[in-house]
Amino acid sequence: MSSNTERKPFVPTPESKSKATKLRVIAGVLWALAIAAQVVAISMLFKQPVNMTWIIILIVIDLALAIAGSLLWKKSNRFDPASEKNKFLFFMQSQLGLVVAVIAFLPLVIFILTSKNLDKKQKGILGGIAGAALLIAGLTGIDYNPPSAEEYAEQTARIEELTGQNVVYWTKSGTKYHIYVDCHAINRDATTEIFEGTVAKARELKNITELCKFCEARAEKDRLVDKVEQTDIGEEIKEKVEELIE
Repeated sequence: MSSNTERKPFVPTPESKSKATKLRVIAGVLWALAIAAQVVAISMLFKQPVNMTWIIILIVIDLALAIAGSLLWKKSNRFDPASEKNKFLFFMQSQLGLVVAVIAFLPLVIFILTSKNLDKKQKGILGGIAGAALLIAGLTGIDYNPPSAEEYAEQTARIEELTGQNVVYWTKSGTKYHIYVDCHAINRDATTEIFEGTVAKARELKNITELCKFCEARAEKDRLVDKVEQTDIGEEIKEKVEELIE
């Protein structure tokens, strides 16, 4: 990106901010219920005989709630991404699903393995199920490509540098956003619908993070041609072409 391009800080729209807040509230409620399910499961370890069936059911409920919360939380970050300026806060917001997974399952695993009311076989079964749930919830909670306000600002500035406006195109199954709606990579016979919006909107709706290289090269070429045409040499060339045509 050109060093002369002024990069404006990314600010989510009020609509995006509102959607992010709603998703985070729902995720928080689901996570609270997941932790509650764990607490109930732990309490059952102290009652003899231990009801393994109900503990397993509670582990499954805990897992489902934790996963659902993580998916909603990660989606909320696409609407309102964290800033990378504070590395700790950025990690906590981006990877909160992983943190909650540990909180929602690790205590249960510890209580199972140290319980005096379970025999070795019972500890192996319940410990294995709870451990697997911890692993699944943790892997689901990780955001492997977390969005950041700085990334949004950089990508937006790049599009504005190339085109003068923050407008891109994408398809339902596409993995890149495009500058030109007639780009051969997007305008195909199999394409049923082309969406239009800002760079942030492409990330919000489809989590598309990359600019089409064909569009980028074409835009660079068009921009160079425009610059040449605006110079005296460019005007001379145009006049010569017009004379030849006449």
